[in-house]
Amino acid sequence: MFVLNGRPLPLDTPFGANGTLYPANWLRLSSPAERAAAGITEEPDPPTWDQRFYWGYDSEGNLIPKDHTQLVELWDSQTKTTANTLLQPTDWMIVREADNGTPIDPEVKARRQQIRQLTGTKITAIEATVDTPELAAYITSPEYSSWEEPTPDLGGGDTLDLGGGDTLDFSGGATGGSIFINDTITF
Repeated sequence: MFVLNGRPLPLDTPFGANGTLYPANWLRLSSPAERAAAGITEEPDPPTWDQRFYWGYDSEGNLIPKDHTQLVELWDSQTKTTANTLLQPTDWMIVREADNGTPIDPEVKARRQQIRQLTGTKITAIEATVDTPELAAYITSPEYSSWEEPTPDLGGGDTLDLGGGDTLDFSGGATGGSIFINDTITF
């Protein structure tokens, strides 16, 4: 962070100092000697924190966590809101089916059920956290942010069950082996 007369100077913003006007790119293009001649010093950026989970730092430099119980309630609610937002575009199909019997596409029903199951899984994980750092780690993970079922890892030695007693064998993984499919596979 660049500082002039005790005030931070934002990058890419023109500024004036000692009767001289400097263009927006001057801080990026100037040398340390040129900045020092203009009275500009460079200091470390102040510490940052995720304000969703922490109040800031105490005098010893430790993060001050927000109340875990309140955060759990907040994130439970936020997760339900996200699920409702994902379900809302197909709600009309539910009403139409109840109103006149027009069936809903099975894929839409399956996706709606998947969203409800993922919501339950996410809420269970949120409520299983014991403190704010653990909650923050879960909420910022890809596991929380994804609303899709995880895809199976089909590396070496794995098989994929196709139903009806048929499987695909992935022995050899990505570096070798072959897959021979004699029939059409419909998922």
